[in-house]
Amino acid sequence: MSEFDLVISGGRVIDPSQSIDRITDVAFKNGKVAAVGDGLAAKAAHVEDAKDRIVTPGLIDLHTHVYWGGTSLGVDPLVLARGGCTTLIDTGSAGPGNYPGFLEHVIKPCPVRIMAYLNVSFAGIYGFSKRIMVGESGDLRLMAPLDTVEVARANRDTLAGIKVRVGFHASGNSGLVPLEIARQVADEVDMPMMVHIDVPPPTLTEVLGLMRKGDVLTHCFRPFPNAPTTADGKVRDAVLDARARGVIFDIGHGMGSFSFATARTMLKNNFMPDCISSDVHALCIDGPAFDLLTTMSKFVELGMDFNAIIRSATETPAHALHRPDLGTFRTGSTGDASIIEWRKGAFDYVDSTGEHLAGKNRLLADRVIINGALFNA
Repeated sequence: MSEFDLVISGGRVIDPSQSIDRITDVAFKNGKVAAVGDGLAAKAAHVEDAKDRIVTPGLIDLHTHVYWGGTSLGVDPLVLARGGCTTLIDTGSAGPGNYPGFLEHVIKPCPVRIMAYLNVSFAGIYGFSKRIMVGESGDLRLMAPLDTVEVARANRDTLAGIKVRVGFHASGNSGLVPLEIARQVADEVDMPMMVHIDVPPPTLTEVLGLMRKGDVLTHCFRPFPNAPTTADGKVRDAVLDARARGVIFDIGHGMGSFSFATARTMLKNNFMPDCISSDVHALCIDGPAFDLLTTMSKFVELGMDFNAIIRSATETPAHALHRPDLGTFRTGSTGDASIIEWRKGAFDYVDSTGEHLAGKNRLLADRVIINGALFNA
């Protein structure tokens, strides 16, 4: 009888949670990580050859929209899994009024792990398309603190926290009020918030003032206005203060929320994102975001340390989710892995402002392992 169910053999294993970066094997047994080491393939019932590939703990996309068929911005989660992810976090597509449908029709039957931030707006993000754009936080009649608390308490096993979107596009002239309501809800259920910000009002400084340790600011490298940078090329004091008290900074590329210019300034100031995520939805899956690995590839071209890039899609999002079993190859952790090709060539990247970047590197999905088995969907 074989000692292991599956072994990924001969790849460059990068696990920042254990400071591993070397050619070796990863073994799985009963859906869990069983071992990391040399010569494990001989003890396996099945071997996946990863020669000339990078092997990481299963990639976590902390910002997606996968309420496919239930909201206009939702995309098929299986497409994102084929793009290299093993865990997808939907960020506010559903609110308390339609979360049961999301849970029963998408989350439960999907072979890919999905968790969600529950929108404090009753119907979630409901008016988001090429023709119609209605910010769900702009109508305060839709703010549903009592319903959100009830649904959050009943679904802790599938929820990552509470989502609120503020900014003129998302909340009109409502200012900080939706965020203040979300703050009360998050405190009541003892969950973190993820906060979307776009253009003022409110300002980035005002938003960060209501965020606490463990909360996630998404779109953290967005362009002006409400950029985290100053006109003289520094990082805003409010941003530095928020990081010091434990606010988590997430990229959330999306359709309009990531700027190469902002990223260059932030990286120059040694301010790295905690998490890199795609914010893939129906309006950006064909560009400019495409998928998580494309977003990560942009940071390769921007000169961010490669192990830090991998950490930002494995260990740190797992920490944000309070899921120490994810984003790591520690023995006994969930048996997820992403096998990645690093291709050299000429690649054109574009940010949310339309700026192009000529790249020489691209990360591409090869295979994914979910719960110790090869994902074939």
